[in-house]
Amino acid sequence: MTERRRRRVRWAGLLSVLVLLVGPAPAVAAREEPRTPVTVPALADWTPEPGSYAYDGDTRLVAGTGAERRVASTLAADLRAAGHGTVPVVRGGARAGDIVIDIRPGRTSLGPEGYELHAGRRLSVTGATETGAFYGTRTLLQLLAQDDRVPAGRTVDVPRYRERGVGVCACYIHVSLPWLENLVREMAYHKLNQLLLELKVKSDAHPEANTWGYYTEDEIRRLVALGEEYHVEIIPEINSPGHMDPWIENRPDLQLTDRDGTKQPSRLDITRPEAFAYYTSLMDEYARVFPAREWHMGADEYMLGSDFAKYPQVLEYARGRYGPDATPQDAFVDFVNRVHAYAAGKGKRLRIWNDGLTGANTVPVAAGTTVEHWLDVAVKPSRLIAQGHPLMNAAYALYLVRGGFHTDTEALYDQSWDPRSFEGEQLASADGITGAKISLWPDNGRGETENEVAVALWPALRHIAQATWGEPHPDATYAEFTARGAEVGHAPGRRDLTRVPVADGTYTFRTSGSSFTAALRRTPDGYVTLRTADGCLAVRGGKLTLNVPLQPGVEVTPQACDPADTLQRWQPVPAGGGGHRLVNAITRMTVSVTDDGRLAQYPPDQRTPAVWHLT
Repeated sequence: MTERRRRRVRWAGLLSVLVLLVGPAPAVAAREEPRTPVTVPALADWTPEPGSYAYDGDTRLVAGTGAERRVASTLAADLRAAGHGTVPVVRGGARAGDIVIDIRPGRTSLGPEGYELHAGRRLSVTGATETGAFYGTRTLLQLLAQDDRVPAGRTVDVPRYRERGVGVCACYIHVSLPWLENLVREMAYHKLNQLLLELKVKSDAHPEANTWGYYTEDEIRRLVALGEEYHVEIIPEINSPGHMDPWIENRPDLQLTDRDGTKQPSRLDITRPEAFAYYTSLMDEYARVFPAREWHMGADEYMLGSDFAKYPQVLEYARGRYGPDATPQDAFVDFVNRVHAYAAGKGKRLRIWNDGLTGANTVPVAAGTTVEHWLDVAVKPSRLIAQGHPLMNAAYALYLVRGGFHTDTEALYDQSWDPRSFEGEQLASADGITGAKISLWPDNGRGETENEVAVALWPALRHIAQATWGEPHPDATYAEFTARGAEVGHAPGRRDLTRVPVADGTYTFRTSGSSFTAALRRTPDGYVTLRTADGCLAVRGGKLTLNVPLQPGVEVTPQACDPADTLQRWQPVPAGGGGHRLVNAITRMTVSVTDDGRLAQYPPDQRTPAVWHLT
């Protein structure tokens, strides 16, 4: 019996005694209207019925087909993770208290993601697809997070938009895998279905590009597998032809050169056939670990802080391909279209950002290219839709920037923001709009830690889930909407990344070939500082990328203690045998001991991390 049920039983007993003591109560003048169960996104359609469904120790999950059993198995694991006990998955007839997973392809009115939930003596979740049934189980988990009794009734719940997402730029800095796994679970719990990841996968074909912070193929496979189980499509992005410095900083032969002979490490030279071959070879490597049907090439800010006139070879290239009336932007669109054709040949649809489409081109962007609109430029959303481009709203108003702009979720909620509200244009119709997403960018990579980003993220995540699935303003006030989020809580299986496995205190840290003594203190965001006699341990030195020292081998040394310096924050990670690895909260590299006894940061696959034993 759960603690909620024990409390309910105790209160019921007390109320029974009070009734006997005070005698019959006067008749109630009016019966309170049944309350629609609380979920995020909110249920727009709820028909109450008498009674309730009771989840208890005898509950079973009834599922027949392979798809139904997959949904039931994931639900069983999540029920266990949420503290609801072990629930068997069975075939056959259902009895009172059971949960039935039912997939009926004939229920076409539910669409590819909608579901029907009916609670009575038993509870049934029905979808036309496996995804629809899965989303019904997310609603069930939210209801059980509040009470083991679910009010009897029925809902049919269908999303308004087909793309409901989050974008994360782990494009320079490294975002930890557990943090991303938490994000996938939270997204699924709130019925978000698309995660864009701009990141670097460690390359076999181009080892010169393997600057930190990359991910290994095994790490990506693990994340993609979780996304597949939780119906979150993970779409990869390699931004090009701008923002290519993570890939070509060591390839000057591929860098765009201005008329003064200066190389541009962030700009790919789109006039060179070698550049296209290089980019598509990276696409092929990503295809080994990302089965997504979409490919995002970014295509934003190619001329950020510059202009095409500084690169006369771009105009020459465009005119050589498209005639004397061609413009430099035609060369840019030509590169986009060649990537589009290459992706299509691999069975993938192309996505780009909108800001490069200024209208200065004479060559049209290939039909079917999805445009993600984030910036107000000359070509408005309505025109992009008229040109036949699927359009996603990725508005700057929905951004969360480390150390910078944070979306004002309360203001957006009060305005009843929905995906028709683009930067620079409000559309009357949702036709042609695929959906919307929030975006996380690391413009100042040390401005906030991952745990601090998470605190800002959850309200924005719940808001975008509400605005893309259903009615954007289900509660009269933002306070009521945030209370709704608090009632459903966080996703089952979410790890508490703020839990520090070591108590505050002064310790001697020992590993093979090195030791130091430091006072360990927990920080408000769930990391620790390590204060030695000479100062607080920090990563300092080397080349800065987004204000972060991302070079492997940079020393870990005592610095003047500064509570605001996020590079002085560390995550002790249990390493077995009572030892811990030390991971920097910002660089996400581990502390290793060099051959001459110095402490330095390295990616864990480049040098064996030190395992520290604390006494």
